[in-house]
Amino acid sequence: MEIKEINNKGVWESFIAGCEEKTFLHSWNWGEFQKMLGKKVWRFGVFGEGQIISIILVLKIKAKRGTFLFIPHGPLLIPIRGNSKQYENSSLRQGFDGQSKFKILNILINKLKQLVKSEKASFIRIAPAWKKTEENNKIFKDLGFRNAPIHMHPELTWELDISPSEDELLMNMRKTTRYLIRQAEKNPNIEIIKSQSIKDVKSFNQLYQETVKRHNFVPFSLEYLKNEFSAFDRDGQILIFLGKYKGEIISSAMVIYYSNIGYYHQGASSRKYAKIPVSYLIQWEAIKEAKTRGCKAYNFWGIAPTDDKNPRRNPFGILRGRHPWYGLSLFKKGFGGYRKEYIKTQDLALSKKYLLTNIFEKIRKRKRNL
Repeated sequence: MEIKEINNKGVWESFIAGCEEKTFLHSWNWGEFQKMLGKKVWRFGVFGEGQIISIILVLKIKAKRGTFLFIPHGPLLIPIRGNSKQYENSSLRQGFDGQSKFKILNILINKLKQLVKSEKASFIRIAPAWKKTEENNKIFKDLGFRNAPIHMHPELTWELDISPSEDELLMNMRKTTRYLIRQAEKNPNIEIIKSQSIKDVKSFNQLYQETVKRHNFVPFSLEYLKNEFSAFDRDGQILIFLGKYKGEIISSAMVIYYSNIGYYHQGASSRKYAKIPVSYLIQWEAIKEAKTRGCKAYNFWGIAPTDDKNPRRNPFGILRGRHPWYGLSLFKKGFGGYRKEYIKTQDLALSKKYLLTNIFEKIRKRKRNL
């Protein structure tokens, strides 16, 4: 096996199309988006038998807490069932066992260690799009990784199989969710707009800032949101949903449609008309749009790690309150679906500076009540 840099978008996207476990965070356009934010980006492929068997998107992160190389929801591997035609005559068709995954990851890590040195970083962080299993956890542990103090992207998401008919999808929803969707559809004062205009990112951001104040989280900037929209809009992979009540926008969502999956990536709402179910109708319209585009699943993105609505205690027995995502998670689960859990974000420390980063991030996690 050997590793090479990949500079062809078609080659990159063709490989991803055949992968079972993937998200838009490893797409070509996510890499272009990161470049727009001023980050250094590398795209590597591992080759075996003359064919790509794994890819990895690498970002250089420079922050107050330290400089590191980050791999978002990767590395990606060829389909375990070998359903991609290019592998039908290959011994790779049966996919990888733990030993093969170890070898592939080890090759990638050796390449990244060279980058760490040249880019003056202190550690490697990987948020793997690998299912949470003992085998996968052991692979990272055997390579010297440890669980990161925080996560960069969701490790637990909520996904819905949207292959059934619309009627079946509605019947599989929580009774309250189904009722609110139908009430919203009947309400003449509710209007849902699907926008492909970057001008509407500003409308989204106005609600987004209101949501930030209400839930007290660190927001993305307007420039960040515009760049994200622009990067995926090039290929028609993103829509802004604007929910109006009596002509006023009170709910909005940015949804990415990538590789046969719809992703509810950004959301915002107003409390002015809290009892008007516009947000429910937006999600239903986003799901129907996904079906129209031929998607097989709709991913609601991150959810809280527990269904417990009661206050939590930290290791010292001090009450920490309910998880900040509890209410949003309840909303998402009402549409039906299932949990999809990846192994925890992994860190490989390569410098003593990592200790300071580790301490800083643990403190920040506690402050955010996560």
